[in-house]
Amino acid sequence: MKVTLIGTGFVGSAVLDELLQRGHQVTVLARHPEKLAARPGLTVRAGSAQNPEDVQAAAAGQDAVISAYNPGWTVPDIHDQFLAGTRAIFAGVKAAGTKRLLVVGGAGSLYVAPGVQLVDTPEFPADWKQGALAAREALNLIRLETGLEWTFLSPAILLEPGVRTGQYRVGQDALLMNSDGPGRISVQDMAVAIVDEIEQPQHIRQRFTVAN
Repeated sequence: MKVTLIGTGFVGSAVLDELLQRGHQVTVLARHPEKLAARPGLTVRAGSAQNPEDVQAAAAGQDAVISAYNPGWTVPDIHDQFLAGTRAIFAGVKAAGTKRLLVVGGAGSLYVAPGVQLVDTPEFPADWKQGALAAREALNLIRLETGLEWTFLSPAILLEPGVRTGQYRVGQDALLMNSDGPGRISVQDMAVAIVDEIEQPQHIRQRFTVAN
């Protein structure tokens, strides 16, 4: 498949590895193309995720777009930056005529009890809250999209470096738990789940979550 990837940070870099390992042709939209080493199957386009025209150019003629966009957890105005990128990505993908869009969001919008999302609990870390609120708003925005075959993926509450087992559990809108506490997943296995969903869609116009 021809896949555009937006975001090559913690999650995006793992997704890039998984896509290339499976033989897909990947176009990455990057503000700093020089930071990405040349690899077979990889094309890098210079541009910003906050510019709809750049997104459109990168998404044109592709089978799918994966957005792992995050302006950075240390950015002071992460909430506004995240939503600016989100809106630009949605607009650019639609303008390109590419229907399939998978967006990587956060765990904050998952439900921990009826009517209670994780980000609204008193224990939710303050340092992560603005980004999590923006990711929840991104989910609300994508749910309004009728012209895209979208999927929104929320990770387990504990998303960590680890190993690729190729195994994961799937949930919908509720936080996945283990017998000894919140669920977790390695970023490598989350990448497996993302590429699996692109290759064989199971959650068109749905949000889902994964954990090991």
